[in-house]
Amino acid sequence: MFTSVLMIEKALTSADVEFVTTLHGDETVIFRVLLQPRGDQADRLLRAIDDVALGEIDEAAREGDVPEGQEAAAPAQKALEVSLTALRAAGCEALGQLIEDHPLDALKQLVEEANADEVIVLTDPHYVEEFFHRDWASRARHKVGVPVLKLFSHAKD
Repeated sequence: MFTSVLMIEKALTSADVEFVTTLHGDETVIFRVLLQPRGDQADRLLRAIDDVALGEIDEAAREGDVPEGQEAAAPAQKALEVSLTALRAAGCEALGQLIEDHPLDALKQLVEEANADEVIVLTDPHYVEEFFHRDWASRARHKVGVPVLKLFSHAKD
């Protein structure tokens, strides 16, 4: 039995699910999913710069419309439920929770509680944060004590 902590910021696509559930071949994997709403993890300017770097000018213009704080809780809970359902449908055990504050503290605590074998950070590219090694994966590598794999999420199905 292999335990992976999966950090995400939005609902998993079917391609994301296929990718993470096939990383370990036929080995049984338990996923412990942490989701922090996108609006809570970085400021709008950084998200807009990332959108521009990806050539998504329309997305950059809509960054002000991304729900934040309490407004982000309901969509985040729905995204978590969709992701857990998809992982279970792929034959994996999956439990999850929303992160309210301090994502790396929550990650470290869950890795210890679940006796996790690895962390998978599956997010959209965050070029500014990654360049300065301030993204979740870079920071987690110094905090959790298990291997950390950084993957980019797939576009919507």
